[in-house]
Amino acid sequence: MDVTPLEVAVVGFLLGGVFFTFVTAVGVIRLPDVYARAHTASQTDTLGAGLTLIAVALVLGLETTTVKTVLLVAFIFVTNPTAAHAIARAAHEEDIEPWREDR
Repeated sequence: MDVTPLEVAVVGFLLGGVFFTFVTAVGVIRLPDVYARAHTASQTDTLGAGLTLIAVALVLGLETTTVKTVLLVAFIFVTNPTAAHAIARAAHEEDIEPWREDR
């Protein structure tokens, strides 16, 4: 059974997406405050979803659905960090202090 380079790329992107999504879940559970959680949610979740959607686009090939998938990747790369920034800003405006080890 021969494995094509496309299949290797798809599996690589999927494994990367699963890894970063797992890191996001662990970070949201383990990190101490809203600022750190917003950071991990924006950074690693964006990358995990992006890599997974790139794998989907590679599997679909040249179709109209692929264009929609690529547009979805672009949308996620814009909106996830923006939402995390809005959450952190709202927390700051509500005077929620960042976690410090000396407390």
